[in-house]
Amino acid sequence: MSALGKVVRSGVGRRRVQTLVIGLATLIAVAASILGGSLLAVSGAPFDDAFARQHGAHLSVQYDAAKVSSGPLSKSKDAEGVSGAAGPFRTATVTPRAGRSGPGWPMTVVGRGDPGRDVDEVTLLDGRWPTRPGEIVLSAGAALIPTMGMKVAFPALPGDPTLTVVGLARSITQTADAWVVPAQMPALTSPGSGGYQMLYRFTEAGTAAQITAGGTAVAEDLPPGAAVGRQSWLTVKKAAERDTALYVPFLIAFGALGLVMSVLTVGNVVASAVGTGTRRIGILKALGFTPAQVVRAYVAQALTPAAAGTALGVLAGHLLAVPVLAETGEVYGVSSPAIAPWVDLTVIAGILGLVGATAWASAWRAGRLRTVDALAVGHAASTGRGRWAAHMAGRLPLPQPVALGLARPFARPARALAMGLAVLFGTVAVTFTVGMGASLGEVMKAKAHDVADVTVAAPLTEFGPRSPGLEKQHRADPAAVSAAIESGAGTGKYYSAATVRATMSGVTGTIDVIAFTGDASWGGYTMVSGRWIDKPGEAVVPTQFLASSGVRIGEDATLNGIGGLDEPVTVRIVGEVLDPRNDGMQVFTDAATLAAAHPDLTETSHHIAVTPSTDVTGYVDALNKDLASLGVSARAGGLGAGSDMVVTLNALSAILTSMLVAVAALGVLNGVLLDTRERVREIGVHKALGMTPRQTIAMVLTSVALTGLVAGALGVPLGVALHRWVLPAMGDGAGLRLPDSVIAVYHMAELLPLTLGGLLIAALGALLPAGWAAGARTATALRTE
Repeated sequence: MSALGKVVRSGVGRRRVQTLVIGLATLIAVAASILGGSLLAVSGAPFDDAFARQHGAHLSVQYDAAKVSSGPLSKSKDAEGVSGAAGPFRTATVTPRAGRSGPGWPMTVVGRGDPGRDVDEVTLLDGRWPTRPGEIVLSAGAALIPTMGMKVAFPALPGDPTLTVVGLARSITQTADAWVVPAQMPALTSPGSGGYQMLYRFTEAGTAAQITAGGTAVAEDLPPGAAVGRQSWLTVKKAAERDTALYVPFLIAFGALGLVMSVLTVGNVVASAVGTGTRRIGILKALGFTPAQVVRAYVAQALTPAAAGTALGVLAGHLLAVPVLAETGEVYGVSSPAIAPWVDLTVIAGILGLVGATAWASAWRAGRLRTVDALAVGHAASTGRGRWAAHMAGRLPLPQPVALGLARPFARPARALAMGLAVLFGTVAVTFTVGMGASLGEVMKAKAHDVADVTVAAPLTEFGPRSPGLEKQHRADPAAVSAAIESGAGTGKYYSAATVRATMSGVTGTIDVIAFTGDASWGGYTMVSGRWIDKPGEAVVPTQFLASSGVRIGEDATLNGIGGLDEPVTVRIVGEVLDPRNDGMQVFTDAATLAAAHPDLTETSHHIAVTPSTDVTGYVDALNKDLASLGVSARAGGLGAGSDMVVTLNALSAILTSMLVAVAALGVLNGVLLDTRERVREIGVHKALGMTPRQTIAMVLTSVALTGLVAGALGVPLGVALHRWVLPAMGDGAGLRLPDSVIAVYHMAELLPLTLGGLLIAALGALLPAGWAAGARTATALRTE
């Protein structure tokens, strides 16, 4: 081993605390950067690759067959800006029944003679394309669970047609739930219903404005109102990327904190090593080391633990990315995307380059020291600085050890600043994480949207054909349940909710329609904009519904296939509600709105708020006695709703915050350790004059108290500001607009303890050096130079 290598190895082994601090700080920065970078890389890549390979449609438009025929639609292919088009294809909204199971959910069926090629090439995942009437291919995203050879019946249509599943396919732009040959469509379309589908590709389609312009161009020569639904590829892409995009702002925040703390930690450790090792530097130079070799030695002492931390950080980043990337794979039905090698290489090169540059800047002073000047410097610390602070602290009515500790930061202002910055970023991380947990809790409350004291859940759906007699026998009568609730002692207010499925022109997949009987405004629904429903015919919807359908507040939306019938239901959108369930594809309305299309809403849950003086447990017991004969039961609390995403985010927050707090505490430990070693003779003098071990500990802990308090006071507002930036960005990534109730989650009762958290971090870091100082023997300390 070369002489330079021995110096590096000796320095790394001698400064164990500093080595640990650099390694841990680098580990955090690398893990967060790997995770964030990999999500940025894979969030769009699978969709973009599949869209290009399958020639996805930039715009899918549903037309009303009663207002436009196939001839004018075919001519729309020649509109300005259209580079390719497919269609017109006949479409129908139907409600199937699979085998012996009960009624399924409404679905959009399209008649296509082949999977296509130039526009929206449908990819077969299993089986084959239908070649004759009586066959159907299901989409991978359809509500029905596909099985080759399965019989799918449509009992609500004339002739009760039954089709055989011959394939499973996927359209990258989700243009249908199922496909049949064109000759099958007349049997699936009731007289006077159905429509046409046109699929377009444009020469310019990278922005929403360009898609809107293309849609205007193709509709220019068509009758007004012919288009009843539109779906942009940008909307589908954003929905596909939603799960991974949610994490990116969150990880950017932690990655930035980790990077800043890495730079501060490395710079502080190397600068401290140079400051305390001045005499050693002089010896190295006297032995023949050049200035460049001295600089390289200190840079290598920083890069060695940084390299180890980088290796562990890459491993940690890969492990943390597994559950998140798995969600991306599920979107396309493939294995989880792997982390791109370039992400690893970029992060490794960037972090090590940053560490090296920071260490070089701090070590450059060591190379410039003259040999004679370096040799002339002893170990004793300068005692000239901070005398005014010690004099002022001594005049305060405080115990002498506490006064000595309070004055210490002014003797080493640069070191105190470095420790304060470490505590500052630790406090920022803790404050941000507390706010993140509270905000996610509010989102989960909005998702559960059930603040009821007592809930009577709807009975489970019973599958299989049933006679009318069995229907009554096995299903609870909602009116009888309501009567039991109304007559119960302690019932305050209550409402009932029934859920059915529907479709909407231009939007693939099904929509949950939740119909209320009674006033549900108190049930925990978090409004983003607009207002709650006041009368039949009105509805509120989540943000994602507005984005996917193109409907705005104040406009009408037409729902199809409710109750298995072809009776459309038109609702006026009056408000936007926060609800991430079912990808936001939900409509909340009054039960009377669905009376014509679905007169018998039997799948009903009941939500009850008891009077203030009522014991909930006793109320539930009494109500269950009345409900026993009806086949349902009550329980305390709401229905509730969990989320794997929230669990993952909270777990990541806790892990990354714990690591940042550990780095901050180790940064304080490093500074206090250097300080106590420099003051070892002074501490010996204090002990000789009667200072007890407890007073020594108090002096050392007090030396970081002011630094911790100031850093905490500054870190809390910075953490709040970071939270207010990250949460809306996360909501945007998930397709949600977050109201103030989700973002403004900090309260004064929480901010004060968070401010004291800076003091706690500083005290944790100083505890070990304080114990070492208290345990040092007086004679040994006095002999130290």
